Amino acid sequence: MKRKKVVLAYSGGLDTSVCVKWLAEEKNLDVVCFSADIGQGVNPPLLRKRAKSSGALKIAIQDLRREFVRDFIFPTLKAGAVYESKYYLATALSRPLIAKALVGVARKENASFIAHGCTGKGNDQVRFEVSVAALAPDLGVIAPLREWSLTSREEEVAYARRKRIPLEFGAGKLYSIDENLWGRSIEAGRLEDPWAEPPSEVYKLTKDPKKAPGNPQSVTIQFQKGIPVGLNGKRTDPLTLISRLDRLGGRHGVGRSDLVENRLVGIKSREIYEAPAAAILSLAHEALENLTLDRNLFHYKRLIAERYAELVYDGLWFTPLKTALDEFVDAASERVTGEVRVKLFKGNATAVGRRSPYSLYQKSLATYGKKDAFDRKIAEGFIKVWGLPYRGHK
Repeated sequence: MKRKKVVLAYSGGLDTSVCVKWLAEEKNLDVVCFSADIGQGVNPPLLRKRAKSSGALKIAIQDLRREFVRDFIFPTLKAGAVYESKYYLATALSRPLIAKALVGVARKENASFIAHGCTGKGNDQVRFEVSVAALAPDLGVIAPLREWSLTSREEEVAYARRKRIPLEFGAGKLYSIDENLWGRSIEAGRLEDPWAEPPSEVYKLTKDPKKAPGNPQSVTIQFQKGIPVGLNGKRTDPLTLISRLDRLGGRHGVGRSDLVENRLVGIKSREIYEAPAAAILSLAHEALENLTLDRNLFHYKRLIAERYAELVYDGLWFTPLKTALDEFVDAASERVTGEVRVKLFKGNATAVGRRSPYSLYQKSLATYGKKDAFDRKIAEGFIKVWGLPYRGHK
């Protein structure tokens, strides 16, 4: 009898390599591995070698970086979505994209299942499985880490040795790290004590602000309808733009976050994030919105941004509410065009200049100088009407 196929989201690490063998032997499935290049640094020959050594039938590797930026990162940036004020959603954004690609490979391979190597108490299991259910409800989903009897990294290493999976993995890995072109997240190890200061070894993209250059550096970012399109007056490819800001911000120690966040599954988790480009672009984008959106729209969009961030974090990318919010964000961003100058210095990014053809700022109304055109007399009537409901109210 011909065995059914499963497409496994494969990173090449210990968990997913053990998953390959486990799926083949315990579930009696032919395993097709899938790996996505989303800017984390992919070594295709190594991935192919590891997948084959683990028992995979084949492996598909796709470069999804441009789609990641165009269809996931920039729409979220335009929405202003940042989870709990500190997390720029790098990992969360990649999961629906990978799920979409997994479904595509499953269709091509005529597979019956999709599998992932997510832990049973994390957010990613939700993001993968809800996305797959939205896109292909007929596909089954297998989560080996929720089913097998292996309870620790040490047991996984022993399993790999017993099954002769020739991987160079030790049992003493300190941190759990996820990385893509939009940011890097670090958890576990010493970070599980929320009182402990993160050791310098956890940081890779950002320099210690104390050791950053002693002189500030400025960069000017051009936006068109809420999307960054250029740096310092030159049209810039999205991947290049993010890469340059990552290097520049990292050099000045910009983009570090230390957050005890509220996971969807109901527990609190201490996470360290590095996202220089995301931090700089989010700051600049908000500064331009301050200039071009009226008060009511700007304030209401901030409410939308928080809900949008929750949807991304909670794995609800492919949902009607997310689609509807995108329509609102697109409409609200029609005039978010212009440029913002950002100063970088010792771990801080500060918007120090902004201009736009759609600016709502009028110097003649804002100035306290001789050219002040604001009629102060009308303020008295405004104040009386505004405060009318509260007269005599205690």
